[in-house]
Amino acid sequence: MAKLASKLEVFYAKEGPYKEGLAKLRELALQTDLEETLKWGAPVYTINNKNVLGIIAFKSYFGLWFYNGCYLKDPEKVLENAQEGKTKAMRHWKFQSVQEIPTQKVLSYIKEAIENQKNGLEWIPERTKKTIIPPELKEAITKNAALSASFKSLAPYKQREYCEYIATAKQEKTKQTRLKKIIPMILEGHGFNDKYR
Repeated sequence: MAKLASKLEVFYAKEGPYKEGLAKLRELALQTDLEETLKWGAPVYTINNKNVLGIIAFKSYFGLWFYNGCYLKDPEKVLENAQEGKTKAMRHWKFQSVQEIPTQKVLSYIKEAIENQKNGLEWIPERTKKTIIPPELKEAITKNAALSASFKSLAPYKQREYCEYIATAKQEKTKQTRLKKIIPMILEGHGFNDKYR
């Protein structure tokens, strides 16, 4: 615990243009029932061991990131998607100076984020889709125990590559030709595209 506290103090004591602003955001976070910890080299504030927000500093700005910020109402229209198209849940609120921090508004966003977390409003990534084994490969696996064991031991993405290779063939004859080609590869435990990796 003492080690964590000293690492947090080192983060906040660091000289830089945003030192005062970071201290202000920390003060606001600590006015709530969030627990302060350090993850990925930066302060993270949690409730029931779930990440609620982080305090960050980059070259051109500092600010808050809300781990499940997509659920915040954002009446001030200040939240930005961390990486448009990639980030699903996280949202940033950026500042350039301590004077830009609207104390009560920031506090209300933090409190809403805490309530959302307590109410289970949390982004759960979708599971990757289930691999559908084409009938030709399924039949070969059913008839050959060694082939079945080898196929099952492959990583899911490697299994998918083989399934797609068979399934994308238009004609039955091509499917069978492709099947003959991949059986020895599967038995050897190789992925379809291993030679390109």
